[in-house]
Amino acid sequence: MAEPTVLAARELTSPAARRLAGLAAVFDDLQFVLGCCARVLGELDRAEQDPVVVEALWAAALNAYARCFRPGEHDAGLTVDDLAETGLQGDLVPWHETLGKLRNFLVAKAANPREAFTVGVSLGADGPPEGILVTSVPRPQVDEATVRQTGRIAFELGQLVDRRIQAQQETVFAEIKDLPAERLNQLDPLAVDMSVAGRAPDQDSAGANSPDRKSPRAAK
Repeated sequence: MAEPTVLAARELTSPAARRLAGLAAVFDDLQFVLGCCARVLGELDRAEQDPVVVEALWAAALNAYARCFRPGEHDAGLTVDDLAETGLQGDLVPWHETLGKLRNFLVAKAANPREAFTVGVSLGADGPPEGILVTSVPRPQVDEATVRQTGRIAFELGQLVDRRIQAQQETVFAEIKDLPAERLNQLDPLAVDMSVAGRAPDQDSAGANSPDRKSPRAAK
């Protein structure tokens, strides 16, 4: 079968198209979570860990995960009910809520999330104060089990969103497939990489462990 030839692209702004764009953004954030978790695990496995790298990646993962559940006008964001559709077993909702609390603690909390600081006074042998001291107690660092579980949830949610993207692509294509060329040419041009835009659907099909949504994909 001959592959389609893509000569140009036009921007679609219908509600269905905007929802598709929102789904793609959610999928990309979930892939970002997976990437961060993988790198955190690699850092935790090192003999000499870099706590700056661990905290930065973990905070970024929690931020991206939270964005996926942010309400949006195009009904593209995830909800707590979607957790049950992943097929994962266990207390997913409490875990999801815990991730939200961790995110708020790391990002939104005003205090230092790494250590708890206390101010005291040093005393001499007979009791008079001799000076002020500042001491701290390190807070626990994220552990491997927590990172792995978070990555597993992000992966399964990504599979769910990917299926929704496929269905939404069909919906959007059904809206415009019968439009005359004159109408399509009136739409705003869309800048895309034409070397991949014309790829046949089965060459870039969804369902792989890490489908790449950065390249446009033709509808069936």
